[in-house]
Amino acid sequence: MVAKGTIAAMRFSLGVNYWPRTSAMAMWRRFDAGEIREDFARIAALGLDTVRFFLRWDDFQPEPDRLDPLMLDRLETVVTLAAGAHLRTVPTLFCGHMSGVNWLPVWSLDRDARHPRFRTITPDGASPLGIGNLYGGRLLDAQLVFARAVGGRLREHPAVAVWDIGHEFTNVREPSSVHVVSGEHANEPAAEREVADWSRRLSGALEETSSIPSTAGTHAGDVTSERHIRLGSLCAPFAFASMQGRTVECAFARSRLDPEVVPFLAMLAAAFSYQPVTVTGFGEPTCPNDKFSAFERFAMPGEPPNMTIPADDTAFATYPCLTEYEMASYCTNVLERLHADGRLGAYWWCWADYGDDAASQPPFDRAPHERTFGVVRSDGSEKPVAAALAAFARQQRTVVPANDMPMISSTYYYRTLPVSTKTLFDAFLGFVSERRTAAQAL
Repeated sequence: MVAKGTIAAMRFSLGVNYWPRTSAMAMWRRFDAGEIREDFARIAALGLDTVRFFLRWDDFQPEPDRLDPLMLDRLETVVTLAAGAHLRTVPTLFCGHMSGVNWLPVWSLDRDARHPRFRTITPDGASPLGIGNLYGGRLLDAQLVFARAVGGRLREHPAVAVWDIGHEFTNVREPSSVHVVSGEHANEPAAEREVADWSRRLSGALEETSSIPSTAGTHAGDVTSERHIRLGSLCAPFAFASMQGRTVECAFARSRLDPEVVPFLAMLAAAFSYQPVTVTGFGEPTCPNDKFSAFERFAMPGEPPNMTIPADDTAFATYPCLTEYEMASYCTNVLERLHADGRLGAYWWCWADYGDDAASQPPFDRAPHERTFGVVRSDGSEKPVAAALAAFARQQRTVVPANDMPMISSTYYYRTLPVSTKTLFDAFLGFVSERRTAAQAL
């Protein structure tokens, strides 16, 4: 946990999510320590202090009761390289969901489970099957094997700041909505209790074996829709709550440049978890080749799809995006707000763009925008957002006390009031406007 009384003395952490630009999600199989060393040196030179990276589950755990020793060696190499660059790391375990694809071990699949939204990719190729119950039974047992193995390998390693037990894990599989039918917990959603037990047991195994605390990568959908989790119980054993969000993927956003969307999501995470919050992922797609965005956001599930823009259109991108200079301004505006709101830090999504050679590979074959979130372009040159991050880092800000809008927790926990996300967002906009006006009057 973050000890009370210490927050004001903490440095606001500024970091980046990391895949190498030459290999992307194939990082562990196409391992290049030289490229990683060079990238970490460049990240540190920008003044960033933390790298959040991902352990693809299908690469690390070929069988439920065994981890690949070569991958564990490579994991230790990555953390050692980060230490050499004076960077902290957030290794993200059981990385099933990434950029619109669920990357899963074959043994984790359930023939009765289908995932209608995100496709499954295994070492054997695409599969129509989804994962079994991520939060209990044999899959939780396998995750405990994973957690104890990596915890023991990196025990008390000074470059590991915190473990992350899942990137957007409810996109891998949402918990079941079945209710308890008898006993003292009757009528309580069983999934909420099961997910709380999942986080408690995994974070306990990691802290026991490594003496390093944990968090988990929750995202916008976890607080704006019913995913059958509750952050108060999920985050109870964590060092801090984690939130990730993209403005162009939120239906309540006023525009693709709206700088209040990510701070609003962070405020919800703080209110519902009763924890300090680090924004472990924020960023937007970049418009390619000096094109402009024809859309303010992606169409949400259940909405009519965005109109089709031909790939050879000379003026407009095929997806919602920001120009490189819009991106730099957006980054600074969001960081200013997150710092003023008392967050612990923020990590940009992500380090690199990916080149044309990746275009035909999952996830980019169906999601070309996922190639364009980088601080650096696919040729390694820096975008303007790199300078924006570096300028903010040079200020070396400390964390300020949180000053959040009062929330009615029962709205979220017990569904007693029919309050929409848009209503809450409008209230948040009014609250922060009044707070800024009052601050300017001092």
